[in-house]
This record gives sequence, structure tokens and C-alpha cells, in this order.
Amino acid sequence: MKLVIQIPCYNEEKNISDTLNAIPVQIDGIDEIIKLVIDDGSFDRTSEVAKENGASFVVKLRHNMGLAKAFQAGLTESLNLGADIVVNTDGDNQYNADDIKHLIEPIINGGADFVVGCRPIKNHPEFTKTKILMQLIGSWVLRKISKTDIPDAASGFRAYSRETCLKLNIYTSFSHCMETLIQAGNSGLKLSWVDIRVNSKTRDSRLFSSIPQYIFKSAKTIIYMACIYSPGRFFGALGISSILPAIFLAIRFLILEVTGLRNPGTHLPSLILFSVFSITGLLLLTLATIGELLRTHRKLNEEILYQQKKQNFINKRY
Repeated sequence: MKLVIQIPCYNEEKNISDTLNAIPVQIDGIDEIIKLVIDDGSFDRTSEVAKENGASFVVKLRHNMGLAKAFQAGLTESLNLGADIVVNTDGDNQYNADDIKHLIEPIINGGADFVVGCRPIKNHPEFTKTKILMQLIGSWVLRKISKTDIPDAASGFRAYSRETCLKLNIYTSFSHCMETLIQAGNSGLKLSWVDIRVNSKTRDSRLFSSIPQYIFKSAKTIIYMACIYSPGRFFGALGISSILPAIFLAIRFLILEVTGLRNPGTHLPSLILFSVFSITGLLLLTLATIGELLRTHRKLNEEILYQQKKQNFINKRY
């Protein structure tokens, strides 16, 4: 069984050697371990240092495309290398590489297609109270949207079976963590998680510069993913939340009209609000219907793409 450990990184000249050297040389159940570095357009010596420190392959992107796109490039190259299992880890060595064996165990045993390594969020030595709260809230929201039970949705330390790699498609550029969870949870893949350890912090995050920016980018990604994977639920909920006030205003107006309690001239504001809520609600429900039709079309396209990638993998391997 072939394991590819992919490491998307950007300007990790100082940390990539520690990340590569920490990867186990041998793991039970694995015949071959390949270390794959995806250099996301670094302008330092990341690629050179990676090659000097045991990287089996280095894929250098022409310019900085973002973590999600670098992750997708890594999956594509891992499949080209004949991977049976792919582990994704970060170039800053924040995850304890000795836990890779625990991460891939559910896949080797056939109990999972996709495994997330969950950090000790509440007891993380370097998380502030604000970050802990944001992580807990964000993971809760992701669990609801993705229909999973993963405690740490933001963890990038993950293992994927070959079938999962063939089925995943990345649409965003911010981070693959949320998108792949939502996609996998809505695609019938078997997800699992294991507790992992973390190493000391080597640098600040490059995905965001502040908590407000993180919240904005995360919320943007979650809304975008909800529109793609659950348009009926997303727009339907918004539509109903607009229709209900319209119904209330209509009932109120009729009661006042029948009982004669309405004062002359006071009905116009209610009728205007009724019209606004009704039209908005109907438009949102229409979007929900159109979104579900487009969702069906997208699923068909993804199935065709999956079959094509699977056939290409078979042709390259045999």
C-alpha cells in the first residue's frame, strides 16, 4: 500500500526541513511512503530546502494560488503517483507527524474514507480564549452544514482514501478544510476523526491576519458552500423566514379590517411591508428551487468527472 504525504507550503524555507524530517520512515501496513511538497509560488528557497531534506517530489506552482488550490494540485499529483492513501499536513510542522499512523489506521481497516486529526481545541496551549470560542462555534456550524460529527473542522491534518481523492473537487481558494468536509459529508463518504498532538508554534497563520478577517473569510466560504451543496435548505430557510412575517401582517390586517379596529390610513405601511416580505420570500423560494435543479446538474457533472479521473488513474497504473 502506497502512502503519499502531501505538504502544501508557501515560503517555508525555515520550517520545511523539520516537517520533512519528522515524517516516519516506516508505518505498519504501508509498503511505500512518498513525501510530496507543493510549493505554492514561494519566492524563498522552499523548494531547494525540501529537496535537500528528503522530499520525494516537489511540485512548484508558478505563482501563489492559495492553500485550497495548492491542496488540489497535491491531490492530483498524489493520484498520478499511484497513492492508495493521501495524508495532508502543513509546512510549518504544527502537527505531530508521529500521529500519522493513527490518522491512516481507520482507512487501512476499511472503517473510513476520510479521517480528520482533531487538535485539543479547549486545551490548546497557544489558543487564546477568543480563538477557542471561534473554533468551537465554527466547528459547530460546519457540523450542521456538513452533517458530520468532526470536533475540529479547521484542522488541516487529514487522511484521504484514493476514492475520496478522486471524488473531491475544490471550488474555493481560501482553505480546503471547510469545503472538503461539506463536500464529503454531502457525498455519502464515511468520515471519522482521531485525537492528535501538536508541536510548538513556529509562525503566525498566513490565511488571516486578524480574528475579524478570519470570521469574514470563513463565513463567506460557509455561505458559498451552503449555496452550492444545500441550496434548497439555505434559500428555503431564508424564504420561509420572509414569508412568515408576511403571513402575520396579512392576518393582522384582516383581523383589524373585520373587527373594525383599524384606523383610516394606517393600513398602508402594513400593506407595503406585506408586499416586500411576500415578494422577497417568493424570490428566495424560487432560488431554492432553481438551486436544487442546478445541484442535481452539478452532481451529475461531478460523477462524470469522478469516472474520468478513476479511468485515468487505472490507465496510468496498469
